[in-house]
Amino acid sequence: MAQSKPEAEVGHEALTNKLKTLRGQMKAGGGEKRIEAQHAKGKMTARERIDALLDEGTFQEINGLMVSRHTDFGLDKEKIPGDGIVAGFGKVNGRRVCVYAQDFTIMGGSFGEVAGQKVAHIMDMAMDAGVPVIGLNDGGGARIQEGIFSLYAYGEVFYRNTMASGVIPQISVILGPCAGGAVYSPALTDFIVMTKGISNMFITGPEVIKTVTHEVVDVETLGGAMAHSSTSGVAHFAAENEKEALSAVRDLLGYLPANYKETAPAAEVSDDPWRMDKELDTIVPADPSVGYDMKEVINRICDRNSFMEVMANFAQNCIIGFARLHGQSIGIVAQQPLFMAGAIDIDAADKMARFVRFCDAFNIPLITFSDSPGFLPGVSQEHGGIIRHGAKIVYAFSEASVPKLTVVTRKGYGGAYIVMSSKHIHADMVFAWPGAEIAVMGAEGAVAILYRKELAEKADSGEERKRLVAEFKEKFSNPYIAASAGFVDDVLFPHETRPRLIAALELLRDKQTHTPAKKHGCMPL
Repeated sequence: MAQSKPEAEVGHEALTNKLKTLRGQMKAGGGEKRIEAQHAKGKMTARERIDALLDEGTFQEINGLMVSRHTDFGLDKEKIPGDGIVAGFGKVNGRRVCVYAQDFTIMGGSFGEVAGQKVAHIMDMAMDAGVPVIGLNDGGGARIQEGIFSLYAYGEVFYRNTMASGVIPQISVILGPCAGGAVYSPALTDFIVMTKGISNMFITGPEVIKTVTHEVVDVETLGGAMAHSSTSGVAHFAAENEKEALSAVRDLLGYLPANYKETAPAAEVSDDPWRMDKELDTIVPADPSVGYDMKEVINRICDRNSFMEVMANFAQNCIIGFARLHGQSIGIVAQQPLFMAGAIDIDAADKMARFVRFCDAFNIPLITFSDSPGFLPGVSQEHGGIIRHGAKIVYAFSEASVPKLTVVTRKGYGGAYIVMSSKHIHADMVFAWPGAEIAVMGAEGAVAILYRKELAEKADSGEERKRLVAEFKEKFSNPYIAASAGFVDDVLFPHETRPRLIAALELLRDKQTHTPAKKHGCMPL
């Protein structure tokens, strides 16, 4: 006859069995069929995504047993532990982060009261701990069955996104639908990573647009990864697939500090700080009308293979991104002469200004490579508010208190020269290359205005025009004039740029600034 278990052991077994059952339900999400449907779309589950993002074995889940208290519309039959959100903390490359992921297998990842409470809690923890927070978005929007409580949930998250801004880095990864009010949480974060083919973002979908405006558009064209990374500028990165998207987040975090009180971690230095690349001496064409690739300049000066471009497909007339100099994380802002000759338009102004403010908020020094003929002319630009948008660059650079170094590689004309972190808006050091043209405008344009009458009176004014242009360049449009006035700290051979920038950053490592007492400024928006 089998011996019965002691009563105490039976009681403990019942307790542990209940916990095992609940944990099993929690990890099963919406069940096997819904998980299979998720995989059939080429998508990972929420838990698989977290495992792919974090270092192996580091994820610690919290609030996994929370369930919805609502019962209308059959919600009493959908009480799955976790309620569509997986939240917790772990490590990325050994550094602490908080993370939450929407589980599409549970009611389509719809966002209800419990979801809001869980996301708000993990964001509060991230702010208290001073660590980045990453949101993995894949959901159908507000849970209509919960009524206004779903709106309350979103509001709690939006508020925390705002409070966390400038305190900890916030990264959103869009791995499925993100529509309606749901889009505002990612929009309030620092970086948005989208995935081609499976992710989309929009406030009103194709059907509503067709009804209201009679426009016919598909989901991908309206709000897919390429639409937002190249046209709207909403997304900072467009990945080919989920693994690439999550890998981009891991790479991005390597350039960022955990919070505003810290500096970004230095990388192991393998590149010679005194390396001088003689190819830089001829990289800028002698003819100022011929373009060149500023990305090549950046890659040759910064630590090898360290440049990570941000918003690569949007406003390609300018370049922003992270890189390293002697292992130190830096923010890069530059013009791209291959697109629109590097002229600054509305989109470029917004792109650069926001990036400058992010770098300043998180103690990342700024290196600016300036080569711009000016602001883009045109009725659409003026009516679109280029004055207001251009002012954002002035504001961002002027307000920034991190070390600010500028290299004028070629054209520095007029207002564009001033706003691109010039000495006049308190850049710490400004260098120029020998071919730099720093003036109110280009020599040809200046001569056409200043000598219009004289040139019009000459039958053959070609030779005279050339003489006057050369004379203007010699007198007004070269780096030595600016250097003689102290507006340029030194004129460099291009191959000297890397060691000079590294030395300047070392000097400014403990830079202190003093600003007028105020609640906050009013940046032109």
